[in-house]
Amino acid sequence: MKKKVLLMGKSGSGKTSMRSIIFANYIARDTRRLGATIDVEHSHVRFLGNLVLNLWDCGGQDTFMENYFTSQRDNIFRNVEVLIYVFDVESRELEKDMHYYQSCLEAILQNSPDAKVFCLVHKMDLVQEDQRDLIFKEREDDLRRLSRPLDCACFRTSIWDETLYKAWSSIVYQLIPNVQQLESNLRSFAQIIEADEVLLFERATFLVISHYQCREQRDIHRFEKISNIIKQFKLSCR
Repeated sequence: MKKKVLLMGKSGSGKTSMRSIIFANYIARDTRRLGATIDVEHSHVRFLGNLVLNLWDCGGQDTFMENYFTSQRDNIFRNVEVLIYVFDVESRELEKDMHYYQSCLEAILQNSPDAKVFCLVHKMDLVQEDQRDLIFKEREDDLRRLSRPLDCACFRTSIWDETLYKAWSSIVYQLIPNVQQLESNLRSFAQIIEADEVLLFERATFLVISHYQCREQRDIHRFEKISNIIKQFKLSCR
């Protein structure tokens, strides 16, 4: 079962870096040597046996973006399950960013009206810590307003902390066809072994696919922290 995922955003917003960390086992500091994406890079990632993410990483230079909305429109935006649009929080061309995003939404409405839309407000580590909540809330409100009549889920992200795993885990969760059955099985398993909590990670990426807990836990970021720790350990053992 193939699911087409578009990864879009202006050149330099960090699309390829996050894709490389999640799916190609890069560590954050190694992404500095990645070059700009030329046109569209395709990759296939297998999840849970028969689920395949058909990931289209679309280069964000102006020439490519204009082509996506004209000559390549049908090819790019047809049969899309998920649109992930990445915004550089420190971009000085916010108006142009929003224009391209709205053009994407128009093409999605025309070609894949049932697609799910996710916006990642990226490079949040560059924002002063005491300003992050305010700036993200302002961007989120603007993006939700611009996205109507489509719904969009917004996440703040950085390649330097667990927020990237949180966002991508939430996105992949939306693509799993039998997630209720998984959660039911986890509940049964947790009860059999008398566990407080059970997590299910995807083997290659260590994204959290599902979980069950029987009591409230204090740390709301614990899943992403565990993902990050395990993946860093795995990379250090190479």
